Amino acid sequence: MPESQRIPVGRKRKRPTRTGTVLTEELIVSAALELVEAPGGNALTVRRLGAALGCDPSAVYRYFADTDALLLAVADRLIGDSLDGFAPGEDWIASLRDFAVRVHRSVLRHPRMAAVRASRVTAGPAECRAVDTGIGILLAAGFAPAEAVRLYHALIDTVLAHAALDADVRDLSDKQRQQQSGVWQQVYGALPADRYPNLHTVRDHLPGMAASAFPQVLDLLLDRFAALRG
Repeated sequence: MPESQRIPVGRKRKRPTRTGTVLTEELIVSAALELVEAPGGNALTVRRLGAALGCDPSAVYRYFADTDALLLAVADRLIGDSLDGFAPGEDWIASLRDFAVRVHRSVLRHPRMAAVRASRVTAGPAECRAVDTGIGILLAAGFAPAEAVRLYHALIDTVLAHAALDADVRDLSDKQRQQQSGVWQQVYGALPADRYPNLHTVRDHLPGMAASAFPQVLDLLLDRFAALRG
């Protein structure tokens, strides 16, 4: 969390809630994530959070400046969870692939946090470790500092952008997904050759457009990274 949004230690009073639970940042973040992922849509409000924790809603503000700061803390928690147990190996390309796949998979597990994770910088401890780890893999591979930062930026933004897109698709209804999957064969694949010659030529391959492009894009990106190292 950015320094300007941190709450002074003195305001974080360890008082039990009405249910006898002692509030902590970790407990609040866990409850907030449950509300974000509640059936029927994001139900996170300070009032509902207070009810879930059994405390006065204002108690949350002793730990987080506002709901935006809380969402960033939730995002940081998910970043940490995604890389739990991750350790770079000797093969730097394999390490970057594992890193990228873990982040992508984590976003799909928590689709309602996808936009926050793709567009915001948490500046929390988990994100700091993640960025340090990712850039460290590239530095260890022999890239100069400026190049390591540039390549990490390209990698993580690509991963998060595709993850956010894939999360939106996963959040569609079954009917919407079926319609979207079928359109490539039933509509695009049936277009007349005289008006759409290129689509007609590739019509047998168009159903593959319904799948996520992330694996192919990751392959292309990492191949480019490997080529830069010669």
